[in-house]
Amino acid sequence: MARFDSPLKNLKIASPCSANWEEMFGNERKRFCGDCKLNVYNLSGMTSFDAENLLNTSEGRVCVRYFQRRDGTVITADCPVGWARVKHRMSVAATAVFSMLFAFLGSLATVTLLRAPVEPVLRILLPFDPSPHPVMGAMDLRLPYDGPTN
Repeated sequence: MARFDSPLKNLKIASPCSANWEEMFGNERKRFCGDCKLNVYNLSGMTSFDAENLLNTSEGRVCVRYFQRRDGTVITADCPVGWARVKHRMSVAATAVFSMLFAFLGSLATVTLLRAPVEPVLRILLPFDPSPHPVMGAMDLRLPYDGPTN
């Protein structure tokens, strides 16, 4: 009995096309190429089942777009290794960007606080005045009035 061999394992492009995917009309799975007047199917945007089904049922000429690893295997939407690597790289990049943004905003706040006068900041942090301040003016030497004396 013959074993089923995936058409994705033996995928070869005879003459690569130079048309730009971004300039074609359609969605992420299928776009129409104005140069060759064919639909171009994005195998890397499909699950491996859908991509194999498309290649098995296509009659005649089919135009495809896909991402390929160095060993020749095709990356599909349900490829756990390929997507795990992409997710990990995106996570590392997002963490780096967030850390740099946080450090920049923190340093900006620190510089702003250091350049600001200290008194308003102390009034916010300490509602009472911890240090005595001088009071000047003419003194009233009269005794305070305590009311009538008998």
